[in-house]
Amino acid sequence: MLGLQRFTGSIVTQLCRRATYSSNSANARAASAALATAASNSNGQGSAADDAEQRASAATAASPSAAEAARKQKNSGQMVAAAFESLRNESESGGKSTTNSAVNNIDERIVNAKTVNGLLAITENNNGFNRKHALKIVSILAEWSTINRVKISEFENDSRFLRVCRMLGRTALAKNGVAKNGNTAGASANGNNSSKRISGFRTDDLNTVLGVAGDDEAAKLIASISLPQMVKVMSTLAQRKRRSTPLLRSLAFNISSASDQLDLKQSADVLYAMSMLNFQDSVLGAKVCADVQAALPKNSEKSAVVGSILTSLGIMRYRDLDILESLTQWLLKNSEICRPQDLSAYFLTAALLNFKSAQLDEVRKKLAKSIIREDFKRQSDWLNYVWSLTMLGLVENSQLESVLSADFLSKLQNDKAGLTPTFKMRLLNLNSYAQLCATDYKGVILPTDSPVYQVPMAHTKSKQILVNGVLDALKSLLPASNHVLGSVDSKMGFLIDATCQFDSQRNALPLDKTSQDVIRVALMVVDFHDICHGTHRSASGITNLTFDLLEKSGYQIIPVPYNEFSTSDKLLKRVQYLEAKFKDVVSRK
Repeated sequence: MLGLQRFTGSIVTQLCRRATYSSNSANARAASAALATAASNSNGQGSAADDAEQRASAATAASPSAAEAARKQKNSGQMVAAAFESLRNESESGGKSTTNSAVNNIDERIVNAKTVNGLLAITENNNGFNRKHALKIVSILAEWSTINRVKISEFENDSRFLRVCRMLGRTALAKNGVAKNGNTAGASANGNNSSKRISGFRTDDLNTVLGVAGDDEAAKLIASISLPQMVKVMSTLAQRKRRSTPLLRSLAFNISSASDQLDLKQSADVLYAMSMLNFQDSVLGAKVCADVQAALPKNSEKSAVVGSILTSLGIMRYRDLDILESLTQWLLKNSEICRPQDLSAYFLTAALLNFKSAQLDEVRKKLAKSIIREDFKRQSDWLNYVWSLTMLGLVENSQLESVLSADFLSKLQNDKAGLTPTFKMRLLNLNSYAQLCATDYKGVILPTDSPVYQVPMAHTKSKQILVNGVLDALKSLLPASNHVLGSVDSKMGFLIDATCQFDSQRNALPLDKTSQDVIRVALMVVDFHDICHGTHRSASGITNLTFDLLEKSGYQIIPVPYNEFSTSDKLLKRVQYLEAKFKDVVSRK
């Protein structure tokens, strides 16, 4: 019950707050930047600086600062004191006098009420009316106000509404101009006090549930609010970077269980929150994707919401071929209203998720051809776009040349972000693709003394543990230390986890020995972050590009998936696993 009082502020906050799409557009822009920044590190590789920045950001999102928590507790101190006293009295006396049948009857009357007067009439002369009922009434009024069914002016001074407010413990807040003795008649007679009371509800926002109430208490209350309000709670968690696992799990369960469908904006908001909070939930993801598919045909005016959905799917690495194909069809049908940034989000997400539409040729002709370099204000956005086309096999030689030229590098360095390690790795990907994979490419390539090659690369901590486990097993399998080398800079924008070579008779050779018949082998660890999740799991687009470049360079690749190779296994088992992989590679050669 304590959580119920604390949570009420989030509900009444919505009474005069109409949902607008513009907020979702801002979310889409922010998420798009996050998608582009995080993409190159999804295979477990990135610069040391990028890795440190991501870890710091994750730590900030996972736990609020002590100063913030103290500030929230101070602001809500009076309310909590009043709530404790009121709830203690209720638990000792009021709860015992209410029968289940009376409570159920009130619940039915609340659900069946069609007007403001009908709702507020339930509060009169009803001994069974309690805080839970008060919360439901305020929730319904908030929803009606959001859809313009009623106006707050119709009930803000009604004594019955003020009684509901008082039941929820808010009259103890002197800062909102409410008398401490809870005199309803005096408050309703004074318009200023009433206005301050309502204003106090609006400004409290979700402080009551996110700042004061415990996560477990707040999670229990989610089932008591409406589906739109669940979405708003989740959006606020994302905005505040508050990754409350109990609250998110409760939201995921209740949103997934709701019979009502989410509209397109609500779906975009949920996906945005999941991506910003790094919250993976397969059931919730399936529910949202199904609702997006149902709502897409009704949308013929707004491309930004589609761009937001695409961006969030890319950040989460959530791969559902059905929703991706539906989004592709929508973009093809409504290409004339699509903004360049929304189309760019499609190509980047499709590339990261290793998704190639069944209508790839039409995507090339109708969507890719409609984007030009002048559509992007920042040089880095153009680089990201060309990089995504490369992973999809849609890049043109002129586009490759445009990002490998000295003029482009100069302009990229003058961007606000500058020539970051992430951009350097992407440029090295493109440089290698131009030389190894592109057909009849005769344009410029990066000079050997280019500063782009000066990029520090390192694995994430979890992936490095797996790489070390592979190297330990190789030392037991190969005859000498000069037969294997780990963490090799490929000069193509990624690390080769381990490399060795064999002759045609499967005999290991020193790495400095060259021969036409030598079989060069690259062992590449594939960890959790190198794959796409969701309904249709697969290797990410970056992983595929890495393997393609290695094969074109003359390597035989041995993928070492994290779910097949574990450092907790005995050394003998790991050695036998790699030995079987070597035999398979040599026999295929």
